This record gives sequence, structure tokens and C-alpha cells, in this order.
Amino acid sequence: MGVLEGKVAVVTGGTRGLGLAIAQAYQAEGAAVVIGSRQAASVAAALSQLTQDGRRAAGLAVDVADGDQVRQLGRLALEQFGGLDIWVNNAGLSAPYGATMHIDPGDITAVVHANILGTYWGSREAMRYFLPRRSGKLINVLGRGTDRPVPYQNAYAASKAWMRSFTLSLAKEYRQSGIGVFGFLPGMVRTDMLIHPTAVAGFEGRLRVMETIVRMWAQDAEIPAKRAVWLASSATDGQTGRIVRAAGMGWMVRGAAREGWQRLTRRQPEHFGVTVDVRPAALPTLEP
Repeated sequence: MGVLEGKVAVVTGGTRGLGLAIAQAYQAEGAAVVIGSRQAASVAAALSQLTQDGRRAAGLAVDVADGDQVRQLGRLALEQFGGLDIWVNNAGLSAPYGATMHIDPGDITAVVHANILGTYWGSREAMRYFLPRRSGKLINVLGRGTDRPVPYQNAYAASKAWMRSFTLSLAKEYRQSGIGVFGFLPGMVRTDMLIHPTAVAGFEGRLRVMETIVRMWAQDAEIPAKRAVWLASSATDGQTGRIVRAAGMGWMVRGAAREGWQRLTRRQPEHFGVTVDVRPAALPTLEP
């Protein structure tokens, strides 16, 4: 019997990358999963994997910045599986790499909608179900910028700093409720967002090191997904207000040492095909 046997979990952004890996890991431990993503075709493709071998899964195309659409995910969990025990706010966007004022305002707004409003609406929907039962696990996926400024990734980093503050404040406000409210730092994960970043024209040169960074420190999504299972399990019952990391300094040290050894021995390094999509700058670009 899995550690999540009989549980029902909602995972936003659950059609690919880390979100899909978390949904699959939850299923492997006995949970039914409900996934949400913006594109109906992506939801259908993910469900074709998640429903194999009689596994329980459902999903909807939703915009997480729309409270009414997010509410439908909670309803679907109850209608299909009779309950809701775990909610993972994983959906998120990153603006193009570059100086903040050179990024198109529409890209900044999209990050605010997905990362900030998406976390708010998802948390609100989860708590609506959890509070009457005085149980449940709310997991907000954080990222780079959670605890320090990140120049040239200001929109994403600032949204993650907001999410950290929001999560810890929520945990304190409801610390006597029996609900576990957690922030989850998965570390650097090999996703499309990482392998195929977007940059503002004039700043793309700063991303030449991405191939090396990915090789040293990025990990397959299945690794942090296992940690997300632990976070949702009974192992964290009675706890709240924790920021949990999937990878620590040891992982980074080992990655750097591995890269150094490959260079020292002149071994051919693994390539991940990192490519940068360049977009026009919203303001005239000065040399960084």
C-alpha cells in the first residue's frame, strides 16, 4: 500500500515537467490526481498517460488566474473521486531574461497572473475544502528568487518571494487548523522553461553559460517529485509553515566537481541542446 493510498490530489500545471512528475509520483503511491493546465490538448495528452493501467486521474483546461476556473478543479476532485486531500500550486511562468524595464509589460503581467494570482486562487480553493475537515496539505512550489533578488529575472524571482511570504503568513494564520501549509523548493529541474529560455534582445549573451549550468545542477523532475510525495504524506502530519528543499548544497557541490573532473580529463560533456529564443526589447538596449 502506498503512502498516499486513498488520497485525492490536485496539481496545477500538471501536464508536463515537474507538475506531471508529481502527479505520476502521487499516483504511484496510491493517490487519485486531478490536473489543470491552460491548453485542453495538453491536458488530454497528459491524461492519456495518467489513466493507463486503470490509474485514477481527471483534468481540466484552466487559467489559474481565474478564480471561477480554479474552483472547477476542486469540484472535479469531489465529483470524480469524492474528496480533496492535497493541493499543489505548481503552475507558473517566467518572463524573458533581461533587465526589467526592457521586458514587454505583457510578459510581466502574465507572470503576476500565473504565479501570484494562481497561487492565491489555488490556495483559496484548497482551504475552502480543508478548513471544514481540519485537515489537508497545501503545497506551493517556489523557485529561484524565493529568498534573494535575482537581477534579469526580476518578475519571476519577485513572484516567488511573494509566494514564500504568502505561504508562511497563511501557515501562521491557520496554524491551529490542522492543515499543513508548505513551500516547496524543487531545485533546478530539466524542463522546457530551463532548456529553451527566452531572452530580451541585447541580453541573450548572458545565457551562454546555460548549457554548463544545466549540466552541473539540473535534475530530472522525478527526483524532486519523490520529495513532494514525502511532503504530502503522513510524515508531515501536524507540521505547517515549512520551506522544504528537494536538493541542498551537496547536490551543487557534486555537480560542480563532476563538471571540473570532466574538463580535467577532457571527457566529452553531455549536451542538452539549450537554445535561447530572442524577443525584441521594450526599450532601447544599452550595453549591459
